[in-house]
Amino acid sequence: MNQAEFYERLARQKLIASVKEPKYLEKAAEAQASAVVLSIGNIGVIKRYVDFFKTHGVPVFLHLERIGGISYDREGVAFVAHYVRPDGIVTTRNTLIKLAKKQGLLTIQRLFLVDSDALRSGLQSVQDTQPDAVELMPALLPEVIAEYRQELGETPIIAGGLIRKREQMVQALQYGAVAVSVGSHSLWKESLADVSMPVV
Repeated sequence: MNQAEFYERLARQKLIASVKEPKYLEKAAEAQASAVVLSIGNIGVIKRYVDFFKTHGVPVFLHLERIGGISYDREGVAFVAHYVRPDGIVTTRNTLIKLAKKQGLLTIQRLFLVDSDALRSGLQSVQDTQPDAVELMPALLPEVIAEYRQELGETPIIAGGLIRKREQMVQALQYGAVAVSVGSHSLWKESLADVSMPVV
């Protein structure tokens, strides 16, 4: 999947299923999601998980820091790109974004917005790494989503973390996120196609 196809899926379905337990793999494959993010597994099983979603036509991203046994260096990222073969990665690390881009993987840079310093350093990181999308966490900061949207221009924003109900998903989208990343499997069945564009 290339960047344009990824953006088109985000705009259409507006939902990413964040999988944190193996028992929810089937449910994630059945969800009407733009993609899945796997935060589970290890070097021994991750290719099987990725292949499972590929057979269901669902784009797969790996949260590399959560996958056991894979090193965070050039060789580790090359192994992921050429053997495991996900569509992309999610990471908080600038170096991994740069290495993954060199290997042709899509990249989502995850930023934790804990204070105004994190806000500033996050923007600097994104300008440095130029990821395909930025995930802002937690998702329950609509004004910050709107602020980042203005700063980032064309780079899509995904809102993730602490989402427990549909209203929170809708609010994040209305304030400028193109999609929400949700770990609660009960929300994966929610349709967001009718949610209007930003109110800000």
